[in-house]
Amino acid sequence: MLILKERLLQLKKEKGALQQEIANAIGVSLRTYQRFEYGDREPTASSIVALAKFYGVSTDYLLGVSDERGEGLHE
Repeated sequence: MLILKERLLQLKKEKGALQQEIANAIGVSLRTYQRFEYGDREPTASSIVALAKFYGVSTDYLLGVSDERGEGLHE
């Protein structure tokens, strides 16, 4: 999921967040989050939802389904 990896890096930079802060916020270990960011591991659905909430974007945006960030999650 190249798009997800790119979007995670972009959003982290924009927010000025640290990897550990993000990992804590979404309930995964630092190493697990790093694997998401490096593209070595795909997040679970619950992690994708948590990431969308953390960044205030839609899951569609994170996954590359849409280029519009949206406000929160699409239902």
